[in-house]
Amino acid sequence: MKAESFLPEDYRPAEDEPFMNERQLEYFRRKLLMWKNDLLADSRDTIETLQEGTRNIPDVTDRASEETDRALELRTRDRQRKLVNKIDAALRRIDEGEYGYCEVTGEPISLKRLDARPIATMSLEAQERHERREKVHRDD
Repeated sequence: MKAESFLPEDYRPAEDEPFMNERQLEYFRRKLLMWKNDLLADSRDTIETLQEGTRNIPDVTDRASEETDRALELRTRDRQRKLVNKIDAALRRIDEGEYGYCEVTGEPISLKRLDARPIATMSLEAQERHERREKVHRDD
């Protein structure tokens, strides 16, 4: 029986079940796919709006304001494009059996962390160490 067929809608991964069992993997796969689909839909909406919204605005201030809004929207979409790449990488890790484990320590990443940030690749402790090291090197 495949995980898709028995995963209840109200299912939430629990600490008392085997880590990264079929149900948990399917739960995170669905979560990642829904997130990706939402981002892609937003992106399509933005493209349509930008294509339709091209107009000649005579007032310089209004035109500048609209250009600023467009630039902000495009930066947001670029960040979301990078996020889609991270989602795809997480989906690959699920397929390869590596999802849910810290890439630094090899230890399981907490279910709470994965539920909050399903693209996480490091445990909270490893992420904090990484950020501290990054901050030290940035201050040099």
